[in-house]
Amino acid sequence: MNIAYAMGQGGAGAPGGSGGFASFIPLILMFVIFYFLLIRPQQKKTKEHRQMIDNLKTGDRIITSGGLHGRITGVTESALTVEIAEKVRVKVNRSSVSALMQTSPPPAAPKKEKKDKTDNSKA
Repeated sequence: MNIAYAMGQGGAGAPGGSGGFASFIPLILMFVIFYFLLIRPQQKKTKEHRQMIDNLKTGDRIITSGGLHGRITGVTESALTVEIAEKVRVKVNRSSVSALMQTSPPPAAPKKEKKDKTDNSKA
């Protein structure tokens, strides 16, 4: 057996540690790109969806993940009662709401009656 072969081709040591770190730079760069292009936007979208579900109230128009369109008629901690047609109500989990179509309008203030300016009390 050749002695130079046994000692690692002429007895020289392996390259320094800088070559090992340099091989991780592309991997780190790919992770950073994936974070900003995929992970971070998905986390933001999930957070917005969670806030939307937490803020649902009676009168809101929603779309469920199954494709049902309806108006919320009742709200509990874990479920919603949704009217999908006149006098047809179903109960769905809050997590099955996929989109909010329209929020309920704020309650209208009572209108004040106008006084009639053409008062004929002089007669």
